[in-house]
Amino acid sequence: MAEEEPVVRYERNGPTAVVTMNRPNYRNAQNSAMTYALDDAFYRACADDEVQVIVLAGAGEHFSAGHDIGSPGRDVDVDYERRAGLWWGHTDKAGGESRFAREQEVYLGMCRRWRDMPKPVVASVHGACVAGGLMLAWVCDVIVAAEDAFFADPVVRMGIPGVEYFVHPWVLGPRIAKEFLFTGKRMSAQRAYEVGMVNRVVPREQLTDTSLELAGEIAAMPRFGLALAKKAVNQAEDLMGRHSGLDSAFGLHHLAHAHNAEVEQDSLSGMDAKSMKRAAE
Repeated sequence: MAEEEPVVRYERNGPTAVVTMNRPNYRNAQNSAMTYALDDAFYRACADDEVQVIVLAGAGEHFSAGHDIGSPGRDVDVDYERRAGLWWGHTDKAGGESRFAREQEVYLGMCRRWRDMPKPVVASVHGACVAGGLMLAWVCDVIVAAEDAFFADPVVRMGIPGVEYFVHPWVLGPRIAKEFLFTGKRMSAQRAYEVGMVNRVVPREQLTDTSLELAGEIAAMPRFGLALAKKAVNQAEDLMGRHSGLDSAFGLHHLAHAHNAEVEQDSLSGMDAKSMKRAAE
């Protein structure tokens, strides 16, 4: 099903590029069309010398409810031009090879690509930030959350150890990460602030202005200095095992998919968007 509106909007606000996910009728669930549109927008912003900072936001009532696992616009069988790595396409492959190739590209690979953008990125989060939505927020350097924002990675209900971009221990700390995954419960914006995952929490009506104000403060710094500072912090995280940890967790993620496909209804253990929402409630 074709989308009536662009799945990602791009606009300039002075030295800030505002990138907005635009599937509000589906809570900004991420299909591949959105993934590659986000990549286009981020590349455009990074290539524009007038842009100093990027703000990532979501249209409608929610930032993002995660990967698209059931909307009419789900496009898992479409073979987009690959950008995040040299793995082959998935559409003419079967079983675990197909799933691994696709998720290596559109999930893990894209998030790694975006995390390494040389320009600072501010996530402006409201409403649901769940599973794949967490991955998008976590590739950003700073997170501003509205008071109504909530965060969750409930995929353990599918028998899967967590989303593909598995940085939970680094952004939450090991014990909070375990509770977060073991229970699948929502974490409030205030709790996310307390554990250091979120930089600021503001009333919903102040979210956009606060995000843009923070972006403006960052934009006043020298571009190359910002790029080097970001790289220095990212390298420090990788020295703490983040990069190799992602590879290890990605393998466990696909072991879970394969196990589900063998003993359950499908690789998601028969769960869909509606059943996941019911379980959360």
